[in-house]
Amino acid sequence: MFRSLAVRNYRIWFFGALVSNIGAWMQATTQNGVVLTELTTHNASAVGVTMALQFGPQLLLVPFSGAVADRFERRHVLLVTQSLLMLFAAGLGVLLVTGQAELWHLYAFALGLGIVNAFDTTARQAFVSDLVGPANLSNAVALNSASFNSARLVGPAVAGVLIAVVGSGWVFMINAVSFLGVLGALLLIRTVAKSAPKANQRESQLRQLSAGLRYVRSRHDMIVVFVMVFLLGTFSMNFPVMSSTMAVEFGRGAGDYGLLSSILAIGSLTGALLVAKRPAARMRVVIIAAGGIGAVSVFAAVMPTFWTFALTLIFLGFAISTLLTTANGFVQTTTDPTVRGRVLALYVAVLMGGTPIGAPLVGAAADTLGARSTLVISAVAAFLAFGIGMTWLLVERQLRFHRDEGLRFTVTHVGRPGVDDDHAQQTETLTAPISVLRRDEELLVPGESAPQDGAVADATTGVILIDGIASEDEGDDPAREADRNP
Repeated sequence: MFRSLAVRNYRIWFFGALVSNIGAWMQATTQNGVVLTELTTHNASAVGVTMALQFGPQLLLVPFSGAVADRFERRHVLLVTQSLLMLFAAGLGVLLVTGQAELWHLYAFALGLGIVNAFDTTARQAFVSDLVGPANLSNAVALNSASFNSARLVGPAVAGVLIAVVGSGWVFMINAVSFLGVLGALLLIRTVAKSAPKANQRESQLRQLSAGLRYVRSRHDMIVVFVMVFLLGTFSMNFPVMSSTMAVEFGRGAGDYGLLSSILAIGSLTGALLVAKRPAARMRVVIIAAGGIGAVSVFAAVMPTFWTFALTLIFLGFAISTLLTTANGFVQTTTDPTVRGRVLALYVAVLMGGTPIGAPLVGAAADTLGARSTLVISAVAAFLAFGIGMTWLLVERQLRFHRDEGLRFTVTHVGRPGVDDDHAQQTETLTAPISVLRRDEELLVPGESAPQDGAVADATTGVILIDGIASEDEGDDPAREADRNP
């Protein structure tokens, strides 16, 4: 479960990021509490607008954030972005401590966070592959999620105490100090200097921006993952709106909202650790988890008391963490390394980019129809995502259930490695697309877009040949194209 921690660079990054994540969750909890209780009178729509401003740039800046993650050394990118985030936290903290903060200040702060995070999140996700080898990548991604959710377990609860004791502004100031942990880790990590790009590579750089999109278009399985994640990210993961309005629904305050976030994190941490224990990220886990989110959302919507609602959040956190961690691992471990940064930028944009649409709508529904309507919306979106995933399994993978003896069933589908007949049904894990499973070469190769260890110091810098990716107009079969360009 913790095998990636044996790698020195990843171990340093993990603990440094954990400190920063705790501060970030303290800030996120306080930010929404400030909007809901200090700068407005329980205005859920204002919380939705804040979320839209914070996550909207993820969608708008995706071509540039992905290109930056593939083009430049990711450690240097993170040093810049983390420093800017530290300054933003300190600035808003000063405004709140001095009593000068207004709602538009918080909107501007959220927008600034969104712009910087558009580059930080993509670089941070792809940075994991620079720290561990291909064999440990799925495990490292899951441990990153575990770190994130461990911080979610601690941060909101600490924020609730600090808000009551020292006030909201000091929480932002403390978060600014917590960035020293991740900045120190980045300075301690050893990397290999990146070679300069060649002239002809510079000339084709503009065409590289769309390479990730065309790669995703050639992968039907990845399109399904992206659609599912978009639906859930847009309508099922608006926790600040859901938890804060449900806390008010039960007559609770900001401290109890932080408690709900910590309870949600119990399930999220459990889900992430179980994913870390699995040998590979599988599509079927993503699909089952989507159905689980829908079912738990229905139960949460009808809970009569604060504590029964809080109990359901453990299972909701488990299902959502399982889905997101597995989906992230699937995208990273089955993507061609030369476009990994750009594909991850698209993934983050799909996950976060729906928030500007969903958060205001969910906030307006909470104001108009009541807090419980947010959970009903979550359930509908999750069941729709589950239906899309199951349809893909039944149609494209020809998933079938065969009864053997008694209540024993065998599950078969198309796509076992090395099978010549595309329609042969085999018992096999739904881990990667058929075109990837049939390749003779290793999926993850040393060539990466950011520096690796000395053995691969001369690997590609991440600028790829556009001719190596099939365009829609060429009408090439994605499976044959994948074989041609491992």
